[in-house]
Amino acid sequence: MAPSSSSPAYAKDEKVLCFHHELLYEAKVLDSKVKDPNDKKDGYMYKVHYKGWKNTWDDWAPQERLRKLTEENKELASNLKKDMEAQRRAATSKPSITSHKKRPYGSELTGSSARGSEERSSAVPQAPRGTKRGREIEGIDKPKQEEDFVRRPAVRLFIPDSLKSILVDDWEKVTKEQKLATVPSPTPVTQFLNEYYESEANNRRPGSADADILEEVIAGVKEYFNKSLGRILLYRFERHQFYEVHKQIESGHGEHTGKTLCDMYGCEHLLRLFVSMPDLIAHTNMDSQSVSRLREELSKMTQWLAKRIPKYLSTEYEHAGQEYLDSSKNGA
Repeated sequence: MAPSSSSPAYAKDEKVLCFHHELLYEAKVLDSKVKDPNDKKDGYMYKVHYKGWKNTWDDWAPQERLRKLTEENKELASNLKKDMEAQRRAATSKPSITSHKKRPYGSELTGSSARGSEERSSAVPQAPRGTKRGREIEGIDKPKQEEDFVRRPAVRLFIPDSLKSILVDDWEKVTKEQKLATVPSPTPVTQFLNEYYESEANNRRPGSADADILEEVIAGVKEYFNKSLGRILLYRFERHQFYEVHKQIESGHGEHTGKTLCDMYGCEHLLRLFVSMPDLIAHTNMDSQSVSRLREELSKMTQWLAKRIPKYLSTEYEHAGQEYLDSSKNGA
């Protein structure tokens, strides 16, 4: 039976993982207390001792910083540590001369953002003649002041190596072989997010802050995907396909009426959103604590996807055909 919402989620002497700044460390719960005696629903504080650390580092941590000592969470802790080490090595290495050679999306990822190999305009791609721009491809507002933008916390998102490899293959198939991902996808982004939610929700206490955060992140990813796809996630060769799909959605009749881009496109394009997420989050007003939590949630999501590649990322790309090639070149 699941514990009641008024009881501690972690018991005394329980071994846990606890965030200290941006990393997860093994720890043991020494004690617990209600955060606000006047409001038991506000959650608990836990006194933790970090494994291998002196007692002077014992800390009262809010429940949001603690995680169950599961294999999945231990893997997350390991990945966060590897990501941090890679960031430090990159920061201390000698700066190399910037190459203008075009590279695939995600080919230089160390857990942070990467640009596409092909030249991508930050502006909305020009629609074919005679069509209007869709509302969902409007961009995200630019920061009002550059200095505010620089001060905002960065997101270092962990991307498993298996997914990085898929990003490179995706680039080659589209830009070199002139193939297209199947749209509508047999396993669209909506299906992936719904199934991830069903799986991860089992690890969250119903009605808890953790459960609410999961719902918010899922909804946020959908929103970002729908707004970002046509603006920053497409290679030039895919734009004609996008406008055809957009036309079907907006036509008011047919099987795709009323659907969103999340219902039509698959995880090949969702991966591109994940590697673009650091840049997108930098244009928001999220504080460092919220950014850290978002990074954790998205890292869990990418790990879950990496373990299910055959289901979500194994669909064969299609040859575009001569008619598409001609239409794409003519912008019609």
